[in-house]
Amino acid sequence: MAELTPMMRQYFEIKNQYKDYILFYRLGDFYEMFFEDAKLASKELELTLTGRDCGQEERAPMCGVPYHSAEAYIARLVRKGYKVAICEQMEDPKSAKGLVKREIVRMITPGTVIEASMLDESRNNFLACIYQTAEDAGLCFADISTGEVFATALAGREMQRELLSELGRFVPREALVGGAAAANEEMLSFLRERLACNIEPMPEDAFEPSAARSRIEERFGTEDFDAAGLAGQPVLVQSLGGLLAYLTETQKSSLANLNTLEVYRQSQYMELDLTARRNLELCETMRTKEKRGTLLWVLDRTRTAMGARLLRQWVEKPLLNPIYIKKRQDAIGALLSDIVARSALTDELKKIFDMERLIGRIVYGTANCRDLRALFCTMERLPAVRQAAGLFGGALLRELTGRIDLLQDVRMLIDAALVEEPPVSVREGGFIRPGYSAQVDELRELSSGGKGKIAEIEQRERERTGIKGLKIGYNRVFGYYIEVSRANSDLVPEDYIRKQTLANCERYITEELKKYENTVLGAQDKLTALEYELFCELREKTAEQVHRVQRTAQALSNLDVLCALAEVAQDYHYVCPDVDFSGRVDIRDGRHPVVERMLEGNLFIPNDTVLDGADNRVAIITGPNMAGKSTYMRQVALIAILAQMGSYVPAASAHIGVVDRVFTRVGASDDLASGQSTFMVEMTEVADILKNATKNSLLILDEIGRGTSTYDGMSIARAVVEYAADKKKIGARTLFATHYHELTALEELVDGVKNYNIAVKKRGDDITFLRKIVRGGADDSYGIEVAKLAGVPGAVIRRAKRILEDLERDAPKIEVRALTDDTDEAPQVTMTDLGGNQVADRLRALNVDTMTPIEAMNALYELKKLLS
Repeated sequence: MAELTPMMRQYFEIKNQYKDYILFYRLGDFYEMFFEDAKLASKELELTLTGRDCGQEERAPMCGVPYHSAEAYIARLVRKGYKVAICEQMEDPKSAKGLVKREIVRMITPGTVIEASMLDESRNNFLACIYQTAEDAGLCFADISTGEVFATALAGREMQRELLSELGRFVPREALVGGAAAANEEMLSFLRERLACNIEPMPEDAFEPSAARSRIEERFGTEDFDAAGLAGQPVLVQSLGGLLAYLTETQKSSLANLNTLEVYRQSQYMELDLTARRNLELCETMRTKEKRGTLLWVLDRTRTAMGARLLRQWVEKPLLNPIYIKKRQDAIGALLSDIVARSALTDELKKIFDMERLIGRIVYGTANCRDLRALFCTMERLPAVRQAAGLFGGALLRELTGRIDLLQDVRMLIDAALVEEPPVSVREGGFIRPGYSAQVDELRELSSGGKGKIAEIEQRERERTGIKGLKIGYNRVFGYYIEVSRANSDLVPEDYIRKQTLANCERYITEELKKYENTVLGAQDKLTALEYELFCELREKTAEQVHRVQRTAQALSNLDVLCALAEVAQDYHYVCPDVDFSGRVDIRDGRHPVVERMLEGNLFIPNDTVLDGADNRVAIITGPNMAGKSTYMRQVALIAILAQMGSYVPAASAHIGVVDRVFTRVGASDDLASGQSTFMVEMTEVADILKNATKNSLLILDEIGRGTSTYDGMSIARAVVEYAADKKKIGARTLFATHYHELTALEELVDGVKNYNIAVKKRGDDITFLRKIVRGGADDSYGIEVAKLAGVPGAVIRRAKRILEDLERDAPKIEVRALTDDTDEAPQVTMTDLGGNQVADRLRALNVDTMTPIEAMNALYELKKLLS
């Protein structure tokens, strides 16, 4: 077989180190791809596949993209889940001796994107790292474009559920897994199928404890792990260390912008699992996955990209501490008190660019001149922002105002160095401001033809020779020359060297002119190189101030979110809720924040809600479909979330006892991928709720038991109500919507249960939904009337009425009796227990695919023994 060319050998040496990456190999003004990479890129990017001589009989398949427009192509590949390695020329091809030296300068993966064109400015782009043992798990999330890092440790019986919940909260684009996490099939399936997340298994040495600790100390500058919240949590240290190892390898940089480490606990935030976030449509709608029609859509009046991202975090992480909630409420109240001053502040915030991501690109060395000018323009507005923010009272607003660093030194440095409208490329010069560098000014004068210097030489030669018609010219063939007419040829000095003879004149060159020519012709290359060198110095000096810039950016984003919430509160007539640990939810004239906005001027009917840990633990809500039961229940959950965000709420008044978790069981669809029916999905969700809810939780349960037969469904629904209401089991605040009217009898039989219904006005066969929640149970289901409203043909409606009359006449009466004594017996551990048990836990831990027959027999014997 013929030997590969030297360039192809270099290509394969690099490619073999990055087999999982598409290699963008720099050749002149193009990034080229070869062989399998070329075939793949040609298909995914719709590029023409060509060939190149590689030293063998068959030409190497090849395709490429211009280096100055490569970002758009890389973005398309990354969006499809591919990883890209950038291989750059590390020396000037003109001065290279032999093969140009090339190295990988950066790897771009879905979780390590920092380019603005590849990111949604309104949401974070998280990279997750999960390290798990049999007993606990370390979990961290980093957005390298903003510098934020969040980390937490999980342990105990609910570790798996909490792990999935946190992954659903952050929705990472890429996940690094190590330890037992690499074999956690439930988690891996959740990442792939529910979150569309790329999974990257990591080698075990990336999580070596001492090396992980060293990386953390080096990056975050802390040896006091107690202060950082890392003490006594080895899996958390390993997880964070593994994340830093991966980022160091892929980014080839110091990671200087990763300086905001928040080690948090689940007890700091309201827990909202993926089901609750989806059912309540916090950030995207269930049907279209759009932002419009969500709680975030209603609240998002932010003026900056940083504020938009922070608002999303607030929506997904409501607080549990009333003290912090009150600080946000007070800030919103202060902003509401002066509309004029708030408008002045928001007008200034509109002019702020995305400082977090700008400084991120500067730190990683991918920023261009326009990025630095954008940062300069933002810093120009900081004095006005700080002045506008300083007009308000309130502890939080004063604290945020004090955090705004005017960054005058950085601003002046950038402005002195760069022209106001620099070109996009930093490799072609033309962006250093005149006066910043004497050497640049001199080279720029030379590269522009040096008219002044040429005129000076020309005048001097005229005086020296006495030839008044002497002139200096230039062409690409001969370069600079002195032109003398034939009539004056006898006056030409001896040091002139004849260059060219023309019909009417002679052209000469001198040593001085030849030397000057070499200077001028090399000036442009030197100028371009010098400008790039000065830009890199400027970028490095700016990057050194990353902490100051990030601190200011965080203050601005908080101000932006608070202004947005104040504006929403003012425009939509929200009120400040009382939030405490009372356990009571008392809402007067509450409204659904999203539905009332979607009605666009139509009147929204407000409703009251009273839930507590005493006489009003469970509200059973009956009434026909389409009457508004689901809307009502969701609005209570959304008001609680808004209140614990620190926001004002859509109501006449509201008192919210802190809710630790919101659980929802609102509709279900067949999970065909896992072979689960509607009813199985429903029961799985109910089991999760009853197993994990506490007395401080809020349960939203809609139509439990409707996926099976009437008697089975009613039995399950009643058992769930009794379990939720029982203080010995849960005693949680619960809204329970049902079509089983027989369950209204539970108000007399179960302590803490109250009946409510949606008021309906009926005239003959016509009904009108009044959308009002009133005490008492519904007297009818109105199913046929609803079918008529939906447009079902009249013949079907008439036939349905006759069938209903027959069924009601012949149906046996269902009697709901009081609880019997057996409900107080100690619960038995069974395979069907909704709360789960040892057998279920043991089954989950078994890896059936790898078991031998004898191991399977032993496991079966063990399970039988546990059941006994």
